[in-house]
Amino acid sequence: MILIGVLGCDSEAVYDHYKSVPNMWHKDSIISFNINAPDTLKPYNLFVNLRNTNDYKFNNLYLIVDMNYPNGKVIKDTLEYKMAAPNGELLGSGFSDIKENKLWYKGFDNPFVFSEIGSYSIEIQHAMRQLGDVEGVTNLDGVTDIGVRIEYAESNKNIE
Repeated sequence: MILIGVLGCDSEAVYDHYKSVPNMWHKDSIISFNINAPDTLKPYNLFVNLRNTNDYKFNNLYLIVDMNYPNGKVIKDTLEYKMAAPNGELLGSGFSDIKENKLWYKGFDNPFVFSEIGSYSIEIQHAMRQLGDVEGVTNLDGVTDIGVRIEYAESNKNIE
């Protein structure tokens, strides 16, 4: 039990939550996370976490991520992530056919600060399309879970 407690403890994580994707991820399906601002003065790094199987057939991933601030402001980002090596092998950690990817969302260049007190929502939607196809991929295969992770920024880890 002590070993499980030690291994399960993650002092870097302020927030770490996943939601399952049923069967296939439909292009109109938005995965939403509600987050109360942990501290409006401290800097953080934000990540989109993704679990995928070998059924994922693309070497990249496009996401549209909206951050809704408590005051109603919305910041929309279109993000691209590399998901496979040139030989087609899926990137990410994991020994089974499920790979886990920790993808930068905010904080890569400058740590993110929750500038307003209150509840934020982060909404994630895939924006994949086949090469040369104008219409998006309706149902994206191989994605099993989507998550959001917030960590203390490097300069902030020892403050708590």
